[in-house]
Amino acid sequence: MDDAPNPQAALQDRIGYRFTNQHLLEGALTHPSAGIVKAAADLGAGYERLEFLGDRVLGLVIAELLLERFPADNEGALSKRSVALVRKEALIDVAKEIKIGEAVVLSSGSGRAYARQKETAAADGVEALIGAIFRDGGYQAAAVFVRHWWKPLLKRYEAPPKDPKTTLQEWAQARALKLPVYTVIGTEGPAHQPVFIVEVILDTVGAERASGRSKRIAETAAATALLARAEESVGS
Repeated sequence: MDDAPNPQAALQDRIGYRFTNQHLLEGALTHPSAGIVKAAADLGAGYERLEFLGDRVLGLVIAELLLERFPADNEGALSKRSVALVRKEALIDVAKEIKIGEAVVLSSGSGRAYARQKETAAADGVEALIGAIFRDGGYQAAAVFVRHWWKPLLKRYEAPPKDPKTTLQEWAQARALKLPVYTVIGTEGPAHQPVFIVEVILDTVGAERASGRSKRIAETAAATALLARAEESVGS
């Protein structure tokens, strides 16, 4: 007889948290692509609902951590750090550490497209897991999980992260591409309080548009969106 623990039990051992309501864990680990309808989903414990909740809980815990760790930072610096710590890449790092991919149930498949889907499902699964822990054990239990597994990531951002425009420019330069080009497409709203619409184009990657109360805000938002697409293209 095989005495090895099942994937869900093994995951709980790795993260050091034992669920009182195992249906919550089951819901957090069952990706919609699996096509399995769980009874837990009817109780508000479905994967996507837990992912939605976990995203919000993660953001709050990270905000608390940053306020404690960087008391001299202003709002802008804290926001940049927060974005870096809750983005997909950070979630993938945590997913690998806790090996959540071994427990996530999703559709079967093979090839590079399936590998990307599995990686994304694992990253999203981390957020769903945080939501499940919150539902099962409350905010403190979720905070303990986030504080433990995000501690190594915090060390990477001792220095304030670069703004998205600088990062996008360096990304392009590292690949010998032309620098991103920003263009104000137009404005919306009243003349005394316009909203600027900016488009940024990067050779071989494409274009993204964003809006903001100032050109700088709109450019930053557009750069953030295009940077995400650029990084996604590397993994494809």
